[in-house]
Amino acid sequence: MRPHENEEQQEMLPARIAVVGAGPAGLFAAADLVRRSDVVVDVIDRVPAPFGLVRYGVAPDHPKIKSVVRSLQRALEHDRVRFVGNVEYGRDVDRAFLDLHYDATIFATGALNSRPLGVAGEDLPGSCSASDFVSWYNGHPDAVRMFVLDSQAAAVVGAGNVALDIARLLTRQVGALALTDVPSAVLEAFAASTVRDVHILCRRGAAQTKFTTKELLDLRELRGVGVLVDPEELRDVPAGTGGPVMPNAEVFRTWAADRVAQQAAPHRIHFHFWSRPAAIEGVERVEALRVERTKLDEEGAAQGTGEFRALDVGLVLSSVGYRSNPLPGLPYDPVRGILPNVSGRVVDDRGTHLSGQYVTGWLKRGPQGVIGTNKADAAETVTAVLEDLLHPHARSAGAVDDALTALGAEVIDYVGWQRIDAQEVLRGQASSRDRAKISDWAELRAIGAGRSV
Repeated sequence: MRPHENEEQQEMLPARIAVVGAGPAGLFAAADLVRRSDVVVDVIDRVPAPFGLVRYGVAPDHPKIKSVVRSLQRALEHDRVRFVGNVEYGRDVDRAFLDLHYDATIFATGALNSRPLGVAGEDLPGSCSASDFVSWYNGHPDAVRMFVLDSQAAAVVGAGNVALDIARLLTRQVGALALTDVPSAVLEAFAASTVRDVHILCRRGAAQTKFTTKELLDLRELRGVGVLVDPEELRDVPAGTGGPVMPNAEVFRTWAADRVAQQAAPHRIHFHFWSRPAAIEGVERVEALRVERTKLDEEGAAQGTGEFRALDVGLVLSSVGYRSNPLPGLPYDPVRGILPNVSGRVVDDRGTHLSGQYVTGWLKRGPQGVIGTNKADAAETVTAVLEDLLHPHARSAGAVDDALTALGAEVIDYVGWQRIDAQEVLRGQASSRDRAKISDWAELRAIGAGRSV
């Protein structure tokens, strides 16, 4: 933290902006703020480690995507940006605190909650959300459960890239993960896995899936993994009709034509189109997934046909969309699962802008787009902030620090994050890895604060 400014300096202080959330959306906003103005920015995050979705959401075997950390890191190293980690909105600070100490607040807390399937048996052991599974293999400190991959088959419900990530990690050779940053316990669980078949269920057809073509093509690079597609399920997709979704269909046609050879692989990923979960069956844990065939109604929505079949699986992971949590003291759109806004300005139920309140990222627009999408999204919000910023009155960094200390918050700043970073790199070197992620809350906080572990 920086030293306190004296009282004479305070009238000359630049505007101070709070950004709540240190993921890509928040850091893109922070970088744009200091690039386009002389404001100072505090990036507040509940976790002692920054980078949000890049650190805790991107699959560990995607190092090229994770490399965006280098760009995000530059924002935190700017002399007018501070990292205020281990401080949670709603626990340590509230809207009144932010309004008192900052001229404006940009909320960028993302959309972390998986939507439930809403079927019988969803609470059985062996059934969980994709977000829980992703948090586990990425070493998020919130991940309290340890997955035991002791079934022969698993099902992933969803037609987006997260479903592909999960299927890829469940079937690829563990040696390919040995050099990633996954926690050691997670690596051991994948090494002991008995999963041989992964079934991906898509409610609609191949042409309506939301997989990116590049992610699909990555499956072809997996050693010892066959990808199975039933040619009958592609009959509704006319060949060569063009359009942005057609490349996916062409990839699926390639697999369908090679189905016999794909079937012979020791690990297999099965795509099931026009399929939705009807019930999860089992006595003490998941034993099967009851699946209903679907079709599109007149409005283009998937509806059941009354035709059922069962898949023998011991693990069901739901990846059917994400939504944001309501934030205390702020409005919430329960239908879209977002902070209601107009061009990034948070509005109430009458459409009136709540002065000083802004939003960016998935909390602003819903879970759409890739990491880079947040850049333009953040720029729109920053424009709104700078247009509205007429009479700055923010208090000093020292005043913010004193107030947080009085509240009992143990702030982990950027230097504290560097301690965590160095320790993860050191632990990774012991197993010939670039990094071994630390996933325990107490340990992260202790290292970040410079206390003995």
